[in-house]
Amino acid sequence: MSKKILVATAKPFASKAVTEIKNICKQKDYELVLMENYTEQSELVDAVKNVDALIVRSDKVTQEVLGNAENMKVVVRAGAGYDNLDCEAASAQNIICMNTPGQNSNAVAELVLGMMVYMARGQFNGKSGTELFGKKIGIHAFGNVGKHVARIAIGFGMEVFAFDPFVDEKMMIENGVEPLKTVEELYNICDYISVHLPSTPKTQKFIDLRLINIMKPNATIINTARKEVICEDSLIKVFQTRSDLKFASDIAPAKATEMQEKFENRVYFTPKKMGAQTLEANVNAGVAAVNQIIAYFENGDTTFQVNK
Repeated sequence: MSKKILVATAKPFASKAVTEIKNICKQKDYELVLMENYTEQSELVDAVKNVDALIVRSDKVTQEVLGNAENMKVVVRAGAGYDNLDCEAASAQNIICMNTPGQNSNAVAELVLGMMVYMARGQFNGKSGTELFGKKIGIHAFGNVGKHVARIAIGFGMEVFAFDPFVDEKMMIENGVEPLKTVEELYNICDYISVHLPSTPKTQKFIDLRLINIMKPNATIINTARKEVICEDSLIKVFQTRSDLKFASDIAPAKATEMQEKFENRVYFTPKKMGAQTLEANVNAGVAAVNQIIAYFENGDTTFQVNK
């Protein structure tokens, strides 16, 4: 009897991604169940009852969902961040959680540079702006996205710096990046800070009064990671006393309205999270997710497991 894979996406994959997922399942003799555009969490709870594997995007895989998944062995978040998965509850049921790191990286990196240009040119308000050429960019956390940001920024003629205590400095240097010893130095010397921190208890509100206050004149923070890593109260406090700083985010802060009212064109927030919203990234992540599930069932491959 073939394994049953549920693709549950309140925000669906691109049609091309769905077609490729269907083709892979057909070729490998896996049954595919597709649930798109659902509106109630209860629908997801009901849908997982008899499936062996689950693929989601930003959908919430909660303890309630997992508790009703009698046959489930693996759930894959099609994307890098996996804070929408209750990994602890999954582990308690011996369900493997995976993500698909790197599949969205170029898409997010291109958005970073696009937002930098947008802010440098005053959100295209018709007035004179500045150029990225010759400016310093600081990459805060040098993972898959950070590498692509560095590559594109070098193409713009920027000086690229990075801080990440968990990454070998040699690898940064090989990517044309100058590693820095402290996060304070990164924020102090760079014209642009590109934030790529995951949201964990240690990183939440990490970018605080201390770091924002030491930023160089006319600097800009670009956040395409998680809103929780920015201390919004600190940002508002510093921005009230320093009219030279700018902030753009790919996810609206909790205090977005207040920031927009107080700082107007010094801040910008995308209407919804746009980092992975390209056709290429959508297909890459969806195809990677189904291939990882098949590799797990057929070869025991747990390379991308996140709840070890």
